[in-house]
Amino acid sequence: MTASGRPRVGQAAENQGLASARVREKMVERVRELGVHDARVLSAMAAVPRHAFVDAALASRAYEDTALPIGYGQTISQPYIVARSAELALAGVDDPATAHVLEIGTGCGYAAAVLAWIFGEVYSIERVRALHELARTNLRPLRIRNLRLVLGDGMLGLPSAAPFSAIVAAAAGDDVPSAWLDQLAPRGRIVAPIGRGTQRLCVIWRDAAGRVQRHVGEDVRFVPIKQGTQ
Repeated sequence: MTASGRPRVGQAAENQGLASARVREKMVERVRELGVHDARVLSAMAAVPRHAFVDAALASRAYEDTALPIGYGQTISQPYIVARSAELALAGVDDPATAHVLEIGTGCGYAAAVLAWIFGEVYSIERVRALHELARTNLRPLRIRNLRLVLGDGMLGLPSAAPFSAIVAAAAGDDVPSAWLDQLAPRGRIVAPIGRGTQRLCVIWRDAAGRVQRHVGEDVRFVPIKQGTQ
């Protein structure tokens, strides 16, 4: 970690061409062109080394704005989608430094690292043990002390750590589980893809009267959410 408490990239990684500021800046510029403007999100995207979360055979494509396979039928999300989801989560948070955030679907750990750069405390839950262990391996060199990885059924949320200022999902269902709504803090919001065939990135929250409200955003494509662990 740096003195500011943010993730640190090791010297060896910094010496690789893929970790150069120029390469990452091109990715960040593309994300900005697509409509993400929050400086805190763009800073996180520039800081977290995406190449450290993909297979070596795909490292040359790490900073393309595209999803890439990570095994077990899963992908590392497109950088724009990672950034957009983080920006939507931020919009409902008064003080990111004290915000308590849950990610559903750790995958390889990349989006969790981005969220941990932005928010005060992040929990990320993964149902596939092999991916949970992969994320641990990928994240270990970054020494991110405000990130907790959990093996478990993401559809149940994480009641032991609730309530959450935001819940960010990386898998799509027909709707959000009621457990996620129950685990939101007042004014908290869920950012999640909704749908099976056609999916839309949605922001979901409870209003002052307790009614569920939602904003339906852009088309996205995520893997389907599943119950249980494996």
